[in-house]
Amino acid sequence: MRTLLLAALIAVPAMAQVTISLFQPGKLRALIFSGRNNHDWRASTPFLRNLMVASGRFDVRVVEEPAGTTADTLSGYDVLVLDYNGPRWGAATEQAVEAFVRSGKGMVVLHGAAYAFHGLPVLGDGHVRTAILEAPWPEYARMIGSVWSLDEPRTGHGERHSFRVRFTDREHPVARGMAPEFWATDELYHNMRMRPEARVLAVAYDDPKMRGTGRDEPILWTVAYGKGRVFHSTLGHDLAAMFEPGFATTFLRGAEWAATGAVTLPSWVDPARPSGPRTRILVVTGGHDYDTSFYTLFEGYPDLSWDHAPSQREAYRRDLRPRYDVLVLYDMPQEIGEAERKHLRDFAESSKGIVVLHHAIAGYNDWEWYWRELVGGKYLLKPEAGRPASTYKHDEEIFVSPAAQHPVVDGVGRMHVWDETYKGLWISPHVTVLLRTDHPLSDGPVAWVSPYPKSRVVYIQLGHDRLAHIHPGYRKLVKNAIDWAAGKR
Repeated sequence: MRTLLLAALIAVPAMAQVTISLFQPGKLRALIFSGRNNHDWRASTPFLRNLMVASGRFDVRVVEEPAGTTADTLSGYDVLVLDYNGPRWGAATEQAVEAFVRSGKGMVVLHGAAYAFHGLPVLGDGHVRTAILEAPWPEYARMIGSVWSLDEPRTGHGERHSFRVRFTDREHPVARGMAPEFWATDELYHNMRMRPEARVLAVAYDDPKMRGTGRDEPILWTVAYGKGRVFHSTLGHDLAAMFEPGFATTFLRGAEWAATGAVTLPSWVDPARPSGPRTRILVVTGGHDYDTSFYTLFEGYPDLSWDHAPSQREAYRRDLRPRYDVLVLYDMPQEIGEAERKHLRDFAESSKGIVVLHHAIAGYNDWEWYWRELVGGKYLLKPEAGRPASTYKHDEEIFVSPAAQHPVVDGVGRMHVWDETYKGLWISPHVTVLLRTDHPLSDGPVAWVSPYPKSRVVYIQLGHDRLAHIHPGYRKLVKNAIDWAAGKR
């Protein structure tokens, strides 16, 4: 026994030394410096991160207190993105950043980062309105290729407006393949003191009608710094400016170029219309009221495209098979026409996916195929066949636990929620129970896979109102169910 214990103690340090990869294989590793800015970094930084991740090219981390970052911290990354405008970071961090870029890595400088380290900026209109409180970081100006000057003619911008950005160097990898011009709705920086290291890629005319200079001003440029690459964009004042496809495209392509020296990303990226394959879902409601927070369950996922049908008549008025991959049912109708029955059944028999949520288990009480075969369960609206009517209770505190290993419950774990309970359901003995609760006003199973053999069908009993809809565990559960029903998990 003593020998076994000694062996176990010796094994612990060895196990502790096992390295677990913190990055996704095959992705470029990006680090965003944020946390201080006279612009709304709390909104812009998550947007930038999501944009990079959605491109499929980057694995991204964020640091909100850059001061204290070391060379060891930076060593695992390919590109540094500056969504930052604030005080200096200290000699150790600044030298680490210089060495990082000089060694052959990349850096992206956005909008207000053009005048970082000029003292603490006054929050509000985007201008530096304080005197310089500390000496600027001279090497930073060399890295970013420009200087923001308070001397006349002062660096600044006129009125925010829409303007065309025109490429002047279309052979650079960032610009190659893009249209000659794109629209920006943003602040147009002017009177930047450009350094000789800067290679200007694009300019915009600064209209005097908008308090501009009446000449072309540089908008996008690059800098070679040692072996490294810097991409500088003066665009990106706020989320509306970043939502412009021209900003999104040049930012992503600039980040990829800074990281690698080459560009493989598309020549046009529209944040409003995500590219790539998406699961097409039809969300069906009707026959029961619900909180509009329900719709948020389908927002924010670039791999989902969804439509809404407010009734079964609207949902099943035509053949759904060519248009959708998954049906999400959050309705509770009792009547359905023959043509509508056929379209729902045709969809279910075509190996498509169906996710049945909450009160949809009470729909079509008189259509046995629906509740017995498809859903695998039934909420009885009235007593029948010797069974009493099912019961419900709002606003109950429920503890939910996984009952099986399955892709639908991956990463969900135990949940503590306030929701509506159902009791007295008919549940098929052939379902695969995924989640259960020991609440006395519940039958136990609260999520299951239906035994229906012709498509992937999941039922989730949770989801009565906003308290469920905003719960991270419930949101993950529903997204998992959609992905599994679509054959993606």
